[in-house]
Amino acid sequence: MRTPHLRLLRRSWTAALAAAGSVALLVSGFIATPTSAAEAGCRVDYTVNQWAGGYTAQVKVTNLGPAVNGWRLNWTYADGQRVTSAWNATVTQTGASVVAANADWNGSLATNGSAEFGVQGTWGSANPAPTDFALNGVACGGTGTTPPPTTPPPTSPPPTTPPPSADCGSAVICSGFEDQTGTTPSGAWQFAAPDCQGAGTAAVDTSVAHSGSRSLRIDGRAGYCNHAFVASTANLASVGPVMYVRMWVRHTTALPAAHVTFVSMPDSSQGGRALRVGGQNGALQWNRETDDATLPAQSPAGVAQSRPLPTGSWQCLRFAIDTTAPKLDTWLGNEQIPGLHADGVPTQDIDQQWLARTTPPRPTALRLGWESYGTGDDTLWFDDVAVGSSPIGC
Repeated sequence: MRTPHLRLLRRSWTAALAAAGSVALLVSGFIATPTSAAEAGCRVDYTVNQWAGGYTAQVKVTNLGPAVNGWRLNWTYADGQRVTSAWNATVTQTGASVVAANADWNGSLATNGSAEFGVQGTWGSANPAPTDFALNGVACGGTGTTPPPTTPPPTSPPPTTPPPSADCGSAVICSGFEDQTGTTPSGAWQFAAPDCQGAGTAAVDTSVAHSGSRSLRIDGRAGYCNHAFVASTANLASVGPVMYVRMWVRHTTALPAAHVTFVSMPDSSQGGRALRVGGQNGALQWNRETDDATLPAQSPAGVAQSRPLPTGSWQCLRFAIDTTAPKLDTWLGNEQIPGLHADGVPTQDIDQQWLARTTPPRPTALRLGWESYGTGDDTLWFDDVAVGSSPIGC
């Protein structure tokens, strides 16, 4: 149960922003810096979102030469920028030189094919976009050709790992709620109010669905004692070492400034207290019940690296929870959310607070619903929910 004095310590910063317009301008500043190649080699689109001392960059590399199986993109930072984390690629930095190598599933680039990845980092006096990108040694914008291999190429491309499939197959949880026969959750899904029960309700809905003819509907109510969840009866204690969670969620009211939760996972590393996904300050966040830590930090710069949960439409939300290290990844659709990414290396305004606790999480169950700690009514639907030990796509 959350203690009131903790809630008072880190609630909405919207009033603070209203009193500090210069901060609001800094956080909302967005720099789109396309850097492109010409006739051969590659093209790179490098789009920056920056704040005081930090930035994220979404990088799209397009191969303009012969098809490749496995790629490395090199560039140089001119003003002391440092990469602190990355997603969808392995990124290393030596001095000013940076190398990004493909992930297992995005290494094949046909002619005119593209791959996208992202980096997060820090900067000091300036943060100009790099201008010297090279793909597998060929300058983007240059006229060079791919160097010949030292050994004969294979007669067919080697196999690559495809992006995660939306089919959850033999996952421990793989449910579209089509097995529900009444309006009250039953069987593999049971109503639950972990701490206290009030006006919130849960039902099986046959009028709204992402696929099939049924979904799970939660009418969430504001106020701490209105918890309303539907819990899967599946035991998740042995799912891993990385637990992958995929769900489609639709809701009607924008996430409030106050803290709310709509996914709650009992966590044995916290003695059964919850690892939670919800919102605060209008954006998605992780929350750990034991110490009330959040991911990202609830500062303007931290929340700016999260995303709102769009209303009025089905959204694919995915998590990867490492049960061997305090690491997390979160995707909304196919976008990995920078502020909801903990890579084990503390980053100010992102996961510094989260990584103060080094014990890896060990979720044992899944609960879907609504839990408010002050204001915030919402009506939500969940559908096509999956939990397994292998990546599960949208």
